[in-house]
Amino acid sequence: MTRKVADCRRFPSESNCTLRIAGEEDEVLRAAAEHAVSVHQHEDSPELREQIKEFLEDEKPGA
Repeated sequence: MTRKVADCRRFPSESNCTLRIAGEEDEVLRAAAEHAVSVHQHEDSPELREQIKEFLEDEKPGA
């Protein structure tokens, strides 16, 4: 199974967040949603999780 990556550096933010989360898709989705709520003050919702899921990328070997 290909690991997935969520990388905050792809999106401008006031905090200039550099967090990168990698793992299996369900792990990354859960952690990225928790991060978006606790750090970026987003509201946890099915819509937020769908947006995050759309932005996940396959992890490149050696990254």
